[in-house]
Amino acid sequence: MRVLLIHADHIEFEPKKKALKAAEEAKLEKVRVDEALVVFVSVEKGDEADPEGVTDALVKEVESVAEQVKAERIVLYPWVHLSSEPAQSGDALRILKIAEQKLKSKFKEVVRAPFGWYKAFELKCKGHPLAELSRTIRAGEKKEGEQEEVSEALKAEEKLKSYWYIMTPDGELVPVDQFDFTGYEELKKFANYEISKVRAVDRVPPHVKLMREMELVDYEPGSDPGNLRWYPKGELIKNLLEDHVTNLLIQYGAMKVETPIMYDFNHPNLSKYLHRFPARQYVVYSGSDRYFLRFAACFGQYLIKHDMTISYKHLPVRLYELTHYSFRREQKGELVGLRRLRCFTMPDMHTLVADIEQAKQEFVNQMKLAMKWMEDLQLDYEVAIRFVREFYEENKEFIKELVKMLGRPVLIEMWDERPFYFILKFEFNVVDSLDKASALSTVQIDIENAERFGITYVDKDGKKKHPLILHASISGSIDRNLYAILEKQWMRKEKGEKPCFPVWLAPIQVRLCPVSDEYVDKAVELMEKIKASNIRVDVDDRDLTLGKKIMEAEREWVPYVVVLGQKEAESGKLSVRIRESNEQKEMSLEELIAEIRKHMEGKPFRPLYLPELLSKRPQFVG
Repeated sequence: MRVLLIHADHIEFEPKKKALKAAEEAKLEKVRVDEALVVFVSVEKGDEADPEGVTDALVKEVESVAEQVKAERIVLYPWVHLSSEPAQSGDALRILKIAEQKLKSKFKEVVRAPFGWYKAFELKCKGHPLAELSRTIRAGEKKEGEQEEVSEALKAEEKLKSYWYIMTPDGELVPVDQFDFTGYEELKKFANYEISKVRAVDRVPPHVKLMREMELVDYEPGSDPGNLRWYPKGELIKNLLEDHVTNLLIQYGAMKVETPIMYDFNHPNLSKYLHRFPARQYVVYSGSDRYFLRFAACFGQYLIKHDMTISYKHLPVRLYELTHYSFRREQKGELVGLRRLRCFTMPDMHTLVADIEQAKQEFVNQMKLAMKWMEDLQLDYEVAIRFVREFYEENKEFIKELVKMLGRPVLIEMWDERPFYFILKFEFNVVDSLDKASALSTVQIDIENAERFGITYVDKDGKKKHPLILHASISGSIDRNLYAILEKQWMRKEKGEKPCFPVWLAPIQVRLCPVSDEYVDKAVELMEKIKASNIRVDVDDRDLTLGKKIMEAEREWVPYVVVLGQKEAESGKLSVRIRESNEQKEMSLEELIAEIRKHMEGKPFRPLYLPELLSKRPQFVG
């Protein structure tokens, strides 16, 4: 943005003729403003990337000059000729309108000359040393000492005084520096990571290589960092995870809803909530109106609950959404692979409860769901429980029961004061190959937002009361679950074991490998029978040696590889390589199907997302 500031005795201008088809409506009459600071502005290419930043910087500059020259009236005058690289007209007008609104909140009078017109004007400059000034304002540029705008919760988190302990299953609370971590090496890594608060990574974790090599997920150079592209096999895994958590929560009693992905910054309740949540926002514009992209389903579900009529008989009330998509503008140094993203899928449930006792019961039930989730994904995890000291003093036995139920030592973080909207939360964390931890399952007890958003229920006495709210993501980010699986399996490979997907999640569950073209038709016939049992199966019909076909299946972590040749055709028995146990067995078709179906019991199914014949598949990653 280029700016020319003139302190004027007066300016008089009159629109004459439209210079652009997109010119805004204007009255064809003279406008005169006396004793004004005239701000000629040329919006440039690139300013649209950070309209909030450039307009904030413009307002600060105008305020500074106006204070020095004692001007109380501002004239904002579009002047495209200040720049050789002007912005598109739509972007320029939008930014000028944003600047106008911000200036109006600061000055007695603000006049904006119409955009997109040829105008006649007369201006008398005062001629003192500060009467003529020029400025260049860059999108995203920060002045020395200027800080990024972040939520109050993020600021509080940076200053937060935490007290760290380990609680044992028998309820003993041990300061973390006094706990004997022998036999609990992963817990020690997790504790060190949490206490250090160093989130950036100094090298690429191995799951990034795996996600690309296996053609699951990849970086998208055409988007903002932290927004990824999903290939068919990765999308299939992602969808199965989404289906599973959705089924679990619907069976639990949640009501599935859908809400918008963007919300108004000016909504009074939402703007307050933003400062109670430790996340950085994406900002988008509709005309000159400013919106933020959601970072969870909280906003939409709060607004739905505000409009609901709820009785104490209905409680607990659970609303659930699979948020395609949630956005957090994480810092670039923390973005890597699937571990931390700016755009992700978050299964999000909010439960209304009458009081703290009902909240505690729901907390236990939802923790049990999270434990089942981690078991179904075959993930090892470490647990953190976080709370304010006052809650702990009043609920010691409850906290001890939680840890006893988990059956393992857990990391405890305690605060003297409550920095956020919740009084208690748990997180299940995975520790990866770089000794970094990432939270998956989590539940929080929120004591603020029902009142903030006017959410009420009618109690037995007929009076309206504010419930408590439990925030729950039983799985955590779906994307991060795949990160956890890949990292844990890579660590398994490092120990000399074969990495595997859980059978129900494997994109291809059975690979049929005919030893020659002569047996392709037999393989296709067999494939149709296996497909009929809701099993994902394909045929490697390519002109490759059997050894290469088996190597390819190994690279893709296919759990069951079946070789078809003369022996199998004549005997009716299948030669099956089982990946997880590293066995080779002879099995009947019925035995193979029964074994796979056993692994899939209680799990969702989706068909193959790729052509069934490998000869028909293109390559996604070069």
